Amino acid sequence: MAQRLAMEYVNATMQMTEFQLNQFLLTADTSYISHRVKVLGAGEQEIVLEEAGGEEVHLSFERRGGVYIGSLSCRVVNPHLINAVRKLFFTYKGTGTVNRIYKDLTMMYYYEAGSVRRISEVRPGGIKLIYQHKYSLAEMASVFKLQTVEREIAQIRQEINSLLDTRNRCQQEAVIREVDERLAEAAHRLFRLEA
Repeated sequence: MAQRLAMEYVNATMQMTEFQLNQFLLTADTSYISHRVKVLGAGEQEIVLEEAGGEEVHLSFERRGGVYIGSLSCRVVNPHLINAVRKLFFTYKGTGTVNRIYKDLTMMYYYEAGSVRRISEVRPGGIKLIYQHKYSLAEMASVFKLQTVEREIAQIRQEINSLLDTRNRCQQEAVIREVDERLAEAAHRLFRLEA
């Protein structure tokens, strides 16, 4: 088995509540890892995880409402620090690219909300796709539902065209008023669906 040299987090993000952030800070200190918090302007914080040997990881957290959005882009070499950052990323369902760097290759993992969506092997000779997430039943149902909306939009447009044809052919004021009311209702439904 090849020995991992480092892990790299590229444009990784995660979110947590203030309670979760405080819980993380309570458990962040171990015999190998310590932390310090820098409070920045506008409710932002920077958490620095430091390994006993001196390697550091800087995590920026921006407060939006009652949630902290953390961002992370770094390369980590120390195994204890790798483990601490990995736990943080998985616990709080991180999104982004994680590169596991070995001597002759890099394994690229793309995560979305804590789930692996794609794995690629990167070698000097090129990139090879190892795994790609396929749609789950729930995701396929939501895609189908989106197509249902598209069909309903097409049906309303046909209805509007038919009403406009009727209005153009008709000479009676009462019929024109009724058609105008139905056109307004159909236009409102169309607007809601397209939004």
